[in-house]
This record gives sequence, structure tokens and C-alpha cells, in this order.
Amino acid sequence: MYFPVYRPRRFRRSENLRRMVRETRLSVDQLVYPLFVMPGKDVKNEVPSMPGVFQFSVDRLMKEMREVKELNIPGVLLFGLPEFKDEIGSQAHADDAPVQVAIREIKEKFPEMVVITDVCLCEYTSHGHCGLLQGEEVHNDSTLEVLAEVALSHARAGADVVAPSDMMDGRVAAIRDALDENGFDQTAIIAYSAKYCSGFYGPFREAADSAPQFGDRRAYQMDPCNAEEGLREVSLDIEEGADMVMVKPALPYLDIIRRIKDEFDRPVAAYNVSGEYAMVKAAALNGWIDEQRVMMEVLTSISRAGADLILTYFAKDAARLIQNR
Repeated sequence: MYFPVYRPRRFRRSENLRRMVRETRLSVDQLVYPLFVMPGKDVKNEVPSMPGVFQFSVDRLMKEMREVKELNIPGVLLFGLPEFKDEIGSQAHADDAPVQVAIREIKEKFPEMVVITDVCLCEYTSHGHCGLLQGEEVHNDSTLEVLAEVALSHARAGADVVAPSDMMDGRVAAIRDALDENGFDQTAIIAYSAKYCSGFYGPFREAADSAPQFGDRRAYQMDPCNAEEGLREVSLDIEEGADMVMVKPALPYLDIIRRIKDEFDRPVAAYNVSGEYAMVKAAALNGWIDEQRVMMEVLTSISRAGADLILTYFAKDAARLIQNR
């Protein structure tokens, strides 16, 4: 019987051989941990649809940050739940809002931690949409001024990176101009550039209390059928000053991650979103899958597709497993 000279199985025979030839190596350095911060004291509410994910008051968030630091996770992404909501999302840029307070506390107690902030209005508006309304339509250009004000309030509090997720046209340029004009030229921007209108966001809307009160977000988030449009969005955001671009969600859009990585000279982030996390958790709780194994397979696939940074609710669990290995 004829056998080829090269037999790929030769390097699969043991764990050490497999380690030697691995093409993708997932690192704790790639992980960012999303966190939800809310008003009050001594609050730690588990999100029912996201086991292991909590809403924290700022004081309890500091306890969580100690664990994040001990696991050597380099950065966190902050989402805020406001004291109250209104039509214009005024709490989004309030100096005493939970995100702004949390930024200051984190930078005081954990100065080396990279603090990234989500810049959007959906958590703060009474209607739940990502911008200001004209009738029942989100008005693009008037929203830009508010988004820039939100980003600036985060930078003043000490954020290292702002991450606009609203998908308004021109928002990266508006934010970059506002930051630069106010002396925050070193504050970086990670743009949610290819953010698709996805069914995988359901659990997040519970965690952030951000479901739209009418309609949906198809008029500003991207159509899942479109790939070329995603690349055009990335190109526009880079032209406007984005330092890093993001694909969201991650798993249904691995092809988009790969194409962006191949075509653009910018770091690429991917958001392993709430629905992706919740599905793994639910299947594991039912005994249908090995949670740790599937978690690592999911995160490795995102890295293999080309993501330099992975925003994931699995960050702590993955960090423990990577370091133990």
C-alpha cells in the first residue's frame, strides 16, 4: 500500500507535539471583559439570561476589578444603566452617571487597567434607540453632537478608549474632532464598524435594559446579508480616525473578520456577544456540551479568523484556563 511521505498525523500524536505546531495561540492579552455598572450601593444582580454575568454598583464593581487584575486581563469595557431615562439620553454624558464614576474609581485603584467605554444612547433613552428621534426615525446628524459629548465625558473621567456602537454615519469623525479639540488627542477610538442587526443581542438588552420601545434597529445597524457594505463601513471609519475597528457579533461573521484583517492596516476587534455566550451556557447547563472545551473552541475560532482583540463575557473563565494550561 502506498503512503505519502508527509503524514500530517505525525504531529498530532501527543499534546506536546500538537503544541509545537499550533498556528493559533489564544492569549489572555487578547481578552477584554464587558461589565455593566448601575446606580446604588452594594448591588450585584445576576442577569437571568446570562449566567455568571452581573450588573454592579460601583462599589461592588471594584471587587470585581480586583479579580480581573489578578487574572491579568488587560482591559474592560463599561456599559452603564442610568438613574433615569429621557428622550435625549441626558444621563449618558452626566458627570455623576455610573460609567463616569466607575471610570474614575477604576483609574484611581487600578491605574494600569485599560478602560474602554461604550458610546451609545440606547441604554439612556426612554425609547431605547441609539440616537435622537425625529418622529419615530433616528436622526443621524443631531445624534452626532450628543455622541461626541458622551465620548468627551468619558475621556474627561479618564477612559483610555471610547467605542462608539451606535452606527450613525460620521460619528467617528465627530468624536475624534471633539476629543482632539479638548486636549484628548491620546484617547483612542475603537469603532463598532461592522455592527450587524442581529438576533444574538437579546440577552444584552436585558442586561443593559436597552430594548427599543418600538420598531427595531434595522435602519441603522447593518443587514446580515451584506459583506461588501461591512468593508465600506470599515474604510469610512478608518478615514474618519478610528484606531481599531470592530465586528459584532463574532461567530456568524468570522468571514467579515477575516476579510477586514486581510484588507485593512488596522487592529481588528470582535465582540463575542451575549447570545453567543448564553447559548454555550444554556447547552452546558443541560449537559449537552463541555462548556470549557466549547468556550475555548469559540474564542480560538475568533482569533484564528483574524481578531486581535476579543470582547467576551468568557474573559475570566478563559483567562483562568489559559493560565492553568
